Amino acid sequence: MAEPKNEDFLDDVEQAEAEELQKELSEPTGQEAEMDALRAERDDLKDKFMRALADAENARKRSEKDRREAEHYGGSKLARDLLPVYDNLKRALDAAGDAQREESAALLEGVELTLRELLSVFAKHGITPISPEVGDKFDPNQHEAMFEAPVPGTTAGEIIQVSAEGFMLHDRILRPAQVGVSSNQGG
Repeated sequence: MAEPKNEDFLDDVEQAEAEELQKELSEPTGQEAEMDALRAERDDLKDKFMRALADAENARKRSEKDRREAEHYGGSKLARDLLPVYDNLKRALDAAGDAQREESAALLEGVELTLRELLSVFAKHGITPISPEVGDKFDPNQHEAMFEAPVPGTTAGEIIQVSAEGFMLHDRILRPAQVGVSSNQGG
C-alpha cells in the first residue's frame, strides 16, 4: 500500500511542476514585455507619422488653393478702384453731343482709345463687363436693383434702365450691374 501513496505523491509533484512550467510559459519574460512595449511604441509612432503626413498633404493642398486664389483674385481691390475710371470715361463719351463730336473729334477719339485700352487690360486680367440691356430679365446674381417703377408695356422683373455696367472677375462678381426694374404685374 505504500506504493500507491508514492505514485500519488509523484503525480502531485509532476502536476505542480507542470503547473509551474505552464505558469512560467504564460507569464511574459522581461524580454517579451520589453518587445510588447516596443511594438506598442512603434504602432503609436507610426500612427503619429501617418497623421503628420496627412496634415502636411492637407496643408500643401490648402496653400496651393490659396496661391491660385491670390493669383486670380488678388487684384480685385485695384480692379474695383478702377471701375469708376471706366464709368467716367464712358459717361464722357455718352455726354458728347454731335456739336462736341465735330469740334473735339481728336479729344473724343483719345477718350475712346483710352476706354478700349482699359477694357483690354481688364480682359487680360479676367475682368469682363456685365452689360444688361433694357428689356432683359432681372438676375439678382448679376444685377443690383437701384429702383422699381411701374412702366406701361413691361412685365415685373424686366430691366427698364441701366445705370451702370457690372463686372465679373473670373467667376466672381466684382460689381453688379446697377439697373432699374419694372414693378408692373401684367404686360
